[in-house]
Amino acid sequence: MVPDPIGVDSLRRVLVVKLRHHGDVLLTSPVFRVLHERAPQAEIDALVYADTRDMLAGHPDIARLHLVDREWKRRGWLVQARHESALLAQLRERRYQLIVHLTDHPRGAWLAQLLRPRWSVAPARPGRLWKACFSHRYALAKGGTRHTVESNLDALRRLGLYPKDEEKRVVMVPGDEAVARVDALLAQHGIEAKGFIHVHPTSRWLFKAWTDEGNAELLTRLARDGHRLVLTAAPSAREKAIVARILERTKANVVDISGSLSLREMAALSARARLFFGVDSAPMHIAAAAGTPVVALFGPSGDVEWGPWRVPHRIVTSGHSCRPCGNDGCGGGKVSECLTQLPVERVHAAINELLAQP
Repeated sequence: MVPDPIGVDSLRRVLVVKLRHHGDVLLTSPVFRVLHERAPQAEIDALVYADTRDMLAGHPDIARLHLVDREWKRRGWLVQARHESALLAQLRERRYQLIVHLTDHPRGAWLAQLLRPRWSVAPARPGRLWKACFSHRYALAKGGTRHTVESNLDALRRLGLYPKDEEKRVVMVPGDEAVARVDALLAQHGIEAKGFIHVHPTSRWLFKAWTDEGNAELLTRLARDGHRLVLTAAPSAREKAIVARILERTKANVVDISGSLSLREMAALSARARLFFGVDSAPMHIAAAAGTPVVALFGPSGDVEWGPWRVPHRIVTSGHSCRPCGNDGCGGGKVSECLTQLPVERVHAAINELLAQP
């Protein structure tokens, strides 16, 4: 292991690798800001999954986005080999001096060997092969005691690049096209900016979800309070079915645009909202990146690691001693009692409390 800081002035190109889900990718955005501030002469690229590209598209400190498409594998090994070869050629052409690998994904290890950067950093993990692949390795906090943004920035701290407080902001750029479409949608329904609550009750992971009945009653109460409500969800059939069940049970007048927004349009919508309500999900992180106050429900996942970053917020959790367990529902049964048993009264109160803040 190389104990000394790297030569920042010699950097010309840097590759940051984050092959994870949407929210995970978004929370890497401060890494690019810090790298740009410490090495303004360098071009900083990102390698992410193709379906997560919108989380970093338009980021002012990213020169190029390189993409791994998970569909390659499904199309057969010949198709995958052709795409992988083309990607490797693109990365080699960039001649990186530094690779910042922010997970324990094995691709980062073999890229560090094939691309031969002068420096490379990754999370510390056991195994001689892993250790041999990287010049630097950074320690991860144990027991879920550190926010994911800070854990990502620990990779840079290990290199001698210490972030300033103002550089830790999460950035997502909706883009003019997304903003224009969202503004048109709101105008169509007679809704003004900061005149509505954005509700995103679903998650791709069932074990992170609240109950249909809880969501329906909360919407009813918020509507009685006089709030306009805009409801979103992913375009998947499962999430749209959840929304349909909620709407069947509520007495609220809700603007339902579930399944109709891109991720960048979701960011534009959240930026227009007075408050965001949802569960631990990518839209929650998107809302926080937009600077919108957030009320979020957390069950098996850890709110210290994954809570809304640097935005006014309230986290609603249960008193279960076993949370956060990280399990796929109680006993792996897809249903988390620490969420399903949360009373509507507590959630409603958290929203009112946050709305009452100046």
